[in-house]
Amino acid sequence: MNIDSIKNGIVIDHITAGKGMEIYRLLGLDALDCQVAIIKNASSAKMGKKDIIKIDADITVNTDILGYVDPGVTVDTIRNGELVDKKKTELPERLVNILTCRNPRCITTTEQELPHIFRLTDREKGEYRCIYCETKGKTS
Repeated sequence: MNIDSIKNGIVIDHITAGKGMEIYRLLGLDALDCQVAIIKNASSAKMGKKDIIKIDADITVNTDILGYVDPGVTVDTIRNGELVDKKKTELPERLVNILTCRNPRCITTTEQELPHIFRLTDREKGEYRCIYCETKGKTS
């Protein structure tokens, strides 16, 4: 298989195999008007297998989503065919409008315009809780 390199854009690398499509969905990459390549189960010396997402546009990527879905993912910025920046993600302390509260009595259920905000409560387990009612979060 041959996937062309990109001249200007973003490469999301070191994605745990199988999580690439979830990242694609949460980042809303289907709405982009540029080439996006998802490479699933690519061979990796460090990971065995990994997923990679290549975006042929210089966009801003929500690293909170990346850190939540798969801490350790790297975001490489490519300009003129050269790597100019490489960032490694980690679990964010706070998530805004990434998770939804499943508590039917939470204020976010009745106040539709209120942002869904969750804070990291257990780094080991990757657990987040709603700041309004303390319910564990779930991906929307």
